[in-house]
Amino acid sequence: MSDAATANGEMASADIRRIMELLPHRPPFLMIDRVIDMVPSTSATGIKNITINEPQFNGHFPGMPVMPGVLLIEAMAQTAGALVVHSLNMTAEGKTVYFMTIDKARFRSPIVPGDCVHLPVKIVRQRGPVWKFTGEARVNGKLCAEAEFSAMIADSTAKPNAATP
Repeated sequence: MSDAATANGEMASADIRRIMELLPHRPPFLMIDRVIDMVPSTSATGIKNITINEPQFNGHFPGMPVMPGVLLIEAMAQTAGALVVHSLNMTAEGKTVYFMTIDKARFRSPIVPGDCVHLPVKIVRQRGPVWKFTGEARVNGKLCAEAEFSAMIADSTAKPNAATP
């Protein structure tokens, strides 16, 4: 599959260059390496290759590196953000994505350096600029983490209200 939509426009993938067009995040806070199986306005799967040289492993935890759960949720959210921006045929330029809620987060199994994490996300609903999603983190098909979350896409020049994280 190429990094553009297929002939029928139903599925697409994004390599790291395309992800950086879709998202404002940059290393070391860019948490996904690839997005596959993008079905516009429906679902996508992010891929994150966990490596020991990532900065969080200096302190989480020395001698026993474990991927922090909050970064797994961030990777889910970045996958969702790439899906939304792709679905709306936009770029990240001039846009900011704000987390609004994180619900039902469950961490079932540690993810460690050497793991290839698949992050399937699905759009639950969209109302105006607010989108709600479900997401998972899977290694070799095994469910390691899951969450529901919502986010808002805003112009970078727009000032978020005090309730927006």
